[in-house]
Amino acid sequence: MTGSRTVHAAGPGSVSTMKHWRYIVLHTLAAAAFIFLLQRYVLHASFESCLLWALVFGGCAAGLAYKQSNR
Repeated sequence: MTGSRTVHAAGPGSVSTMKHWRYIVLHTLAAAAFIFLLQRYVLHASFESCLLWALVFGGCAAGLAYKQSNR
């Protein structure tokens, strides 16, 4: 007896697991890239400072995207 091994959505209106994590990752990368480029080329900050801010903003963006996707 073999069953299909597909992932089903939890209910009406919910997104699949892959779309959920893809949205969070894309949101994180976009926020991190934005703040890195802003700090590096507009504000002329050091490379280490740019990476630190990108990491912080990326983490915050990931948290916000996770909360929004679970609403």
